[in-house]
Amino acid sequence: MTTWTRRQTLAAGGAAGAAATLGLKTAAAQGAYPNRPVTIICPWGAGGGTDATARIIAAVMEKELKQPFNVVNRTGGSGVVGHSAIATAAPDGYTLGLMTVEISMMHWQGLTELKPDSYTPLALMNEDPPGVQVKGDSPYKTVKELADAIKATPHGKLKASGTGQGGIWHLALVGWLTAMGLKPDHVAWVPSNGAAPAMQDLAAGGLDIVTCSVPEARAIIEAGKARSLAVMAAERNPVFKDVPTLKEAMGIDYTTGAWRGMSGPKGLPKEIASQLTAAFKKVNESAEFREFMANRGFGVKWADADGFAKFMDEGNKAMGVAMKAAGLAKG
Repeated sequence: MTTWTRRQTLAAGGAAGAAATLGLKTAAAQGAYPNRPVTIICPWGAGGGTDATARIIAAVMEKELKQPFNVVNRTGGSGVVGHSAIATAAPDGYTLGLMTVEISMMHWQGLTELKPDSYTPLALMNEDPPGVQVKGDSPYKTVKELADAIKATPHGKLKASGTGQGGIWHLALVGWLTAMGLKPDHVAWVPSNGAAPAMQDLAAGGLDIVTCSVPEARAIIEAGKARSLAVMAAERNPVFKDVPTLKEAMGIDYTTGAWRGMSGPKGLPKEIASQLTAAFKKVNESAEFREFMANRGFGVKWADADGFAKFMDEGNKAMGVAMKAAGLAKG
């Protein structure tokens, strides 16, 4: 072999080796998922229950997957802005979202075309059923006594609140009234900017009933200014173990609730989705997450990707029935 040929061969070998080394470095740089920070979009404002839940999930996920998980609040449009941001993100696993029950409601109201099947479901993390709250000195000691009073009171005379018109707590009341054989508007709904002002109004005597979750009513209840008579759930909340279910107290098997679950954009690679679902399961089962949720009275609920998809599909259909019954659905 000539000197030139030998040099050419060595150079070629060196180039090939360099290319191979570069390829290894590139592969190493890409690494296993995740190899950079992940964003979790929260469709609701800082300081609320969804924001708090998103942040504890992010904190535990950082420990689990060894990368920062950053919560970004994208609010507006009654939840449309944030849910749209989740749906339109790149399906690479680096933008996820904590979706809420409103994704099963907004399209019925004509606010968006997004539906539960517009996403890659990953995990159901939480569900909070509505309670039936009355004033602290209300004459009604049980939910059956309240129900009997509702039936005996003329249409529209009693007033209830807990959220805006057509919100989850409004639909909870609609479902309960319908289950009792009453018209969905038998009790007048007074729109409010959320559970906190509604509970204040209840304590002041401006309302007869508030159907928000018991954790949201907790401060007013503990102050002795309100009582919770029942929860619209399959079982009691262990934090509020003295509050019976509607089925226990009235024989009415009606349940609903506000939920939160992790999803990604549609088209998320299966291997990444599976890895995330497994990690979210560990978060859901962790002492840190469960203690955080218990301290706030939030319900912990788990479903994997398939279970979450089924849960959302069933909830979406039920919301359609309730919203049509209340005259809140468009089209």
